[in-house]
Amino acid sequence: MGICRIVLADDHALIRHGVKKMIEEDPGLKVVGEAGDGLELIELLKTTPADLAILDISMPNLRGIEAIREVRKICPQIKVLMLTMHKGEQYLCSSFASGADGYLLKEDSDTELLPAIAKVRQGEFYISPNLSREFPEDIIASCTRWRDGEGEILTPREKQILQLVAEGVTSRDIAEKLDISKRTVEHHRANMMKKLNIKRVADLIKYAIGRGLSDTPPE
Repeated sequence: MGICRIVLADDHALIRHGVKKMIEEDPGLKVVGEAGDGLELIELLKTTPADLAILDISMPNLRGIEAIREVRKICPQIKVLMLTMHKGEQYLCSSFASGADGYLLKEDSDTELLPAIAKVRQGEFYISPNLSREFPEDIIASCTRWRDGEGEILTPREKQILQLVAEGVTSRDIAEKLDISKRTVEHHRANMMKKLNIKRVADLIKYAIGRGLSDTPPE
């Protein structure tokens, strides 16, 4: 497979140093550049060929999730592994929806960093073991349909209804708000679930969160 060229983006130099040290224990891996935030990462990739970008979510100037799409514009074939402390569903789903290939918790990095890199390089999705037990594969699959324009299978009206469903608005209130019948709302909702191969409304809401249509699930 050849040497894997890796760039690191984290606003803490000590963390970058520790990650670099672990990576270079494998002779098949080489860190070719480092950045302190998303903007620096983008500029770095314009001049530094890389096969894999490892980045944090919480960075100044341009956060990790927002940086993913820009990274892929510059390097369409690059793999992206998120390395973060965030365990929340919103962060995980948004990362995969934006184009990440893996999601590794910093607390797991001592034992999981090299396996995560290996799995992502093989073209598979990776999630930290503790998180993988909490998030079903079909939810991640739904989120990843949005990468590279895939998943744009919902109509504007369906997206509008999906956002309201994710915000906890009832079918009756959605109908009144959009000046359509309650039956029409329920038809749209059922059609969305069929298109996305989602069987539960709770999972439809998780999907909406991952797509960025809602910040938090309803109370």
